Amino acid sequence: MSKIALNCKKLRELDISYCYEISHESLVLIGRTCPNLKVLKRNFMNWLDPSQHQGFVPNDYLNACPQDGDDEAVAIANSMPDLKHLEIRFSKLSAKGLNSISQGCPNLEFLDLSGCANLTSRDIANASSSLVHLEVIKKPNFYIPRSVFHTERYGHWSLYDERFQTDIFRI
Repeated sequence: MSKIALNCKKLRELDISYCYEISHESLVLIGRTCPNLKVLKRNFMNWLDPSQHQGFVPNDYLNACPQDGDDEAVAIANSMPDLKHLEIRFSKLSAKGLNSISQGCPNLEFLDLSGCANLTSRDIANASSSLVHLEVIKKPNFYIPRSVFHTERYGHWSLYDERFQTDIFRI
């Protein structure tokens, strides 16, 4: 990553999705040496349902997944203030990391938080309220049909939700 960052100073868009060997330190280097960066795609595989990628992705690779999304969020916030488009699907960041991004990247127009299970609707609303240029935000959707997990456990809550149309079990 250091070769790319040091030799591509005019880089405007970078997709490092599914690259688990890139650390938050690499993100800082990229941000500091590529001041024109406007689009960053840092998506991970769905760690909530690993059956989606078992069999064709080695377990060693998946186990190398960064455990602290907040470190990456702080690195992005501190070194990439001019980002307009950020995708961090299935990141393990918390409200603290999301607040760092919203304060450090005030020009965000697009933010994809799909699969970020550590965030609540309130966390997202609080953090995104300061992003005046934000046009599109993709929030995590955790209303997962029972058929996805092939289980009947706690299925009665889903039936209750469908019957009374409360949507209280959606985040």
